[in-house]
Amino acid sequence: MHAVEDIMTMYDLHATILHHLGLDHEQLIYRYGGRDMRLTDVHGNVVHKLLN
Repeated sequence: MHAVEDIMTMYDLHATILHHLGLDHEQLIYRYGGRDMRLTDVHGNVVHKLLN
């Protein structure tokens, strides 16, 4: 019951949605608790296969 190929994390899904909306997920930074954070942390990759 686990994916063997084309595994997609939640970070990848967020990065893909933001890319589709025209936003760069690596530049989207917000301040939380005095630290700069990103929605996709350092893990997200855009999945171009999903958009085709």
